[in-house]
Amino acid sequence: MTADPLRRTRGFFYGNHQAEAENSREFAPPHGGNDPGKVGVDDSLEKDLNLVIAKKVQSILRQQDVEVLMTRETDKGLYEEQTSNKKVQDMKNRCALINEKKPDCVVSIHQNSYHEEYVNGAQVFYYGNSAEGKKLAETLQAKLVSYVDPDNHRQAKANSSYYLLKKTEAPIVIVECGFLSNWEEAKKLQEDSYQNQIAWGIAMGILSYLQ
Repeated sequence: MTADPLRRTRGFFYGNHQAEAENSREFAPPHGGNDPGKVGVDDSLEKDLNLVIAKKVQSILRQQDVEVLMTRETDKGLYEEQTSNKKVQDMKNRCALINEKKPDCVVSIHQNSYHEEYVNGAQVFYYGNSAEGKKLAETLQAKLVSYVDPDNHRQAKANSSYYLLKKTEAPIVIVECGFLSNWEEAKKLQEDSYQNQIAWGIAMGILSYLQ
């Protein structure tokens, strides 16, 4: 993803579509199929919101002459229906796909949840041992604050336990767009205008990182 039209790039979102180009970016709307992810206080499903936001980011980046690879573009995970542990197979297949395509960066889009309803705000996580992952996360966090919520004081945070962060070779971040456990934020996350704000924040963060 780059603002320079002479440099075409490629990316991933976690989907089935794959596009070829000189360089690569990956975007990841996780969950899907039998895995709904988190369920909001209003019964909204994380898997649906992840995909909607990911497609919006994809659209913005393609307008900037960016080729984007999605690991999923439908309500279907990367697993075989007959497998006994779909979640494990799905995660391993995602990591294998990313490592095979060698993207310049990977963005995995999620929604958060917490047992205390008042908690809210977008936050970006990165693998603690990755300097480039930290740079990507901090850039995205700053853009999300700017485009979505200037009162959000959360910082990009290191994590060394998430499987996807540990097993992916490319710079990768997990973007938690908001908390489905918060009534107000769960409602906003289903609004098209708010989803657009998040998508623009993520897209501008990626473009800034790649410059």
